[in-house]
Amino acid sequence: MLWNLAFLALPAVTARQVSIQVDVGQSMGPYVPTARFFGADEPDYAFYPDGSATLNDLGHLGPHQTYFRTHNLLTTGNGLETTLKFGSTNIYTEDAEGNPIYNYTVVDRIFDSYLKNNVKPYVQAGFMPEALAINPLPYFFNFTPTSAYNDIYTGWSHPPKSYEKWGELIYQWAKHCLERYGLEEVNSWYWEIWNEPNIPYWNGTIPQFYKLHDYAVNGIRRAIPTARVGGAEVAGGPSGDYLGNFIEHCLDGTNYATGEKGTPLDFVSFHAKGAPNYINTSSTSGYVQMGIAAQLQNVNDAFKVIASYPQTKSKPIVVGEQDPDGCAACITPQYGYRNGLLYPSFIAAGFTRTMDLSKKYGVNHQGSLTWAFEYDHDEYFSGFRVVTTNRIDKPVLNAHRMLVKMTGTRVKAISSGQQPLEDVVTNGVRNATDVGAISSVDGDKAYVFIWHYHDDDLPKPDAEIDVAVEGLSWNGNARLTHYRLDNEHSNSYTKWMSMGSPQNPTAEQHAELRAAGLLATLGKPTALNVEGGCAKVSLSLPIHALSLLVIEKEDSN
Repeated sequence: MLWNLAFLALPAVTARQVSIQVDVGQSMGPYVPTARFFGADEPDYAFYPDGSATLNDLGHLGPHQTYFRTHNLLTTGNGLETTLKFGSTNIYTEDAEGNPIYNYTVVDRIFDSYLKNNVKPYVQAGFMPEALAINPLPYFFNFTPTSAYNDIYTGWSHPPKSYEKWGELIYQWAKHCLERYGLEEVNSWYWEIWNEPNIPYWNGTIPQFYKLHDYAVNGIRRAIPTARVGGAEVAGGPSGDYLGNFIEHCLDGTNYATGEKGTPLDFVSFHAKGAPNYINTSSTSGYVQMGIAAQLQNVNDAFKVIASYPQTKSKPIVVGEQDPDGCAACITPQYGYRNGLLYPSFIAAGFTRTMDLSKKYGVNHQGSLTWAFEYDHDEYFSGFRVVTTNRIDKPVLNAHRMLVKMTGTRVKAISSGQQPLEDVVTNGVRNATDVGAISSVDGDKAYVFIWHYHDDDLPKPDAEIDVAVEGLSWNGNARLTHYRLDNEHSNSYTKWMSMGSPQNPTAEQHAELRAAGLLATLGKPTALNVEGGCAKVSLSLPIHALSLLVIEKEDSN
């Protein structure tokens, strides 16, 4: 992405002409703010200074509630020596006689930091404490940005030596949360068991995972009978028949913990990842090519499975990790999209297509979770998949801010430049660019979110866009606020580059970078005249840039 600035001064290329028509009279149901879920491997950064500051950003994205999911809430360790893809709470140890010792000090600090910053836990019961694992050693590992991913699968990934002790641990923890935070609070959380049990995050059999899951859910529900429980956070969409078989176990299987039919399933979750490549041929200097189709195929296939069961079709769905790639802590050439505009435009094109796939299958999609947080004591813009760097918001966070600002009812929006849903799911965006839009209306306020996306991180012509918002219930004076993410607005990365990429910025430079990372407008709000219930706006949108138009009725007084 470093070369992008070189193209800012290139001569103009013939722009693409696009028209967007919004009909606020054609409702598509409630607008669901799906971009308000986040997560990370390392739980303990939540109470570190930079982590707490990032949580505060996440907790105040917009008017909707933010949730945070993390690994390692039950992992053994001192809770202080956080490393890449590892963290710990030491919640469970045993004395010399094998009796449980519960210690909630660290996990309380994590959840306290969430709640202090207006973020609610999306609780993951994992991973296996060293004292409980049937095959605990080796337990700890040292991961680097270029390590083989399989290096992480150590003793924490193994089944418990006692499912009864495992179930009791979950019960005691849930009971403690109830006592500490109260019933109303814990009822508002999501509770799920483990992570990606269909790959070596779980070094046990499928029946052993069902047993692990059933004992944990039973423990949660014994402590909090009204808790919202779900799963199974499957990697790769439905992963063949894995997700379907899990659903069938929850619906009709024999519960390993109770011996009764079925296991509570209040929401369904799975993961969907893209597949970026680094293209380096003799005719180019090398560039990243995103793989949005791979992610959307995961979503499409999982939604299809969930919709095939009448009992789950209407249940809430959270895509528990929905990212452009599969390793936040890895740094390789194909992951070179993370600092600039390519990442947020991928989020825009992917999350909105996920909303459309939800409509296609008639399922209840509630969340798309971005697995990105922050790393304390890291270099500026180092290349990890994070939303902030040294308390500076990265451009990707402003895509979330735009999507979460929207409220009310989703309404019909048609863009002449938007690629068909099925084409993007099958092939990605490899030919013409994707100039798409979604819209919502809330009282006398209309929102139009517009993106300009292509899989290739290469220069493309701007899109010249004419927007018509029709069917407004009022005429006369209106105010247009135009939020923009591009190379000059809401972009701390280009600001940092213009400073010479300092790794030790001055206090003044750091303040400038923090300001540059906030969501900005394209100039001051301007006046519009609504005639015949129609508001018209024209704009130019560069490749991989985003715009959010907010049109509000002006008070006649």
